[in-house]
Amino acid sequence: MTTSITLPSPAKLNLFLHIVGRRPDGYHELQTLFQFLDYGDDITLSLSPAQTGVRLENPVPGVPDEDNLIMKAAHALAEKASEELPGVSIAIEKRLPMGGGLGGGSSNAATTLLGLNHLWKLGLGLDELAETGLALGADVPVFVRGHAAFGEGVGEKLTPAFPPEDWFVVLKPACNINTGKIFSAQGLTRNTPRIKIAPAFEGDASRYRNDCEDVVRRLYPEVNQSMEWLTKFGPARLTGTGACIFGRFPTESAARIIWESKPSGITGFVAKGVNVSPLHQKLTELE
Repeated sequence: MTTSITLPSPAKLNLFLHIVGRRPDGYHELQTLFQFLDYGDDITLSLSPAQTGVRLENPVPGVPDEDNLIMKAAHALAEKASEELPGVSIAIEKRLPMGGGLGGGSSNAATTLLGLNHLWKLGLGLDELAETGLALGADVPVFVRGHAAFGEGVGEKLTPAFPPEDWFVVLKPACNINTGKIFSAQGLTRNTPRIKIAPAFEGDASRYRNDCEDVVRRLYPEVNQSMEWLTKFGPARLTGTGACIFGRFPTESAARIIWESKPSGITGFVAKGVNVSPLHQKLTELE
């Protein structure tokens, strides 16, 4: 019986993000293209029959356990069990920056849901796990389902997509972005025409954009400076509401040449875009 597993919790990019309307409840209607990266956090889940409940080994500074999406995911899953479950300890090796638009918290929640479903042998399918994840955050379902996707609604209506698996330079400017501030900004575009067919993102990249980008660049000079630098080497784009920006390159060597020349004071990484989540690749190996 497996009692401990370490699973990847990958980053995602929004290859584009269009805001196509606003709902009566105040939420924005989006169209976006999600792709995973072969880079992210690692989460270790260990059954501890001697203990009860869920324990987070290394809490995130400044984030109470009850607000941590890992703990929320574990408790939401435990509520679905019809019998008492063994306790579990969860440890995370954090690499993804918080507030970067890379989906780190949502990815952590999805890895916890799938990992504990495996360890606790609950036998829940992806549909039920994705529904559980949606209650935790709009980006959780794409990580649960584990395939690059065209997202609609608030990002939860997913159609599998197959964008090119290129290499990316991802930069994290030295600022933290308030998502609510961006979505409530007066100058935010909220009426981009809808795309009727899920795009492959293979042709004219200028057709697609991130509608949050202009507002973010105006409000956060650090993002604007990083964008101006990365744009010298090709199109660059914001992911989510930021603060991370990315440029795409056809090869790892091309990406690393740019990465090595980045300005001092900017953190980030080089990673490959992948259409099947590293989490699902690992879980397939464990079956």
